[in-house]
Amino acid sequence: MERKPRKEFKKEKGDGFETNVLDLSRVTRVTKGGRQMRFRAVVVAGDKNGQVGVGVSKGLDVSQAIEKATAKAKKSLIKVPIVDGTIAYQVEAKYGPAQAVIKPQIKGRGLVAGGTIRVICSLVGIEDISSKIMSRTKNKLNNAQAVIKALKKLR
Repeated sequence: MERKPRKEFKKEKGDGFETNVLDLSRVTRVTKGGRQMRFRAVVVAGDKNGQVGVGVSKGLDVSQAIEKATAKAKKSLIKVPIVDGTIAYQVEAKYGPAQAVIKPQIKGRGLVAGGTIRVICSLVGIEDISSKIMSRTKNKLNNAQAVIKALKKLR
């Protein structure tokens, strides 16, 4: 009995970006014909070398929404200057109701951040940072946009 050789699947070359899904929600639009269901994905993409981007997109199913949001995140990359594993100085930013404060930390302290800021800073490549979301909003998209706006202020 002869064995057939396995099919070999070619793996696409990685572009060096890691992605992380921040938020995935089901969105319903009510029309005359009934309810229309879609999924909204918020994705963060970064190369752990000073570049990061946030993308938001909707799709008919979860995989389509994540794929479209990942493409948008890679298109909206920003460059963040990193000095010895941290940032150079304290920055603050406000986006809608969300307000973020990001402070530099001494070497070895680690990521003292929660939720959205931790994900974004780890994908940028920042190792030592202290931060706080000052607002009461739990909307991860607004928090992510506030963090990106704060990181844009670094020069």
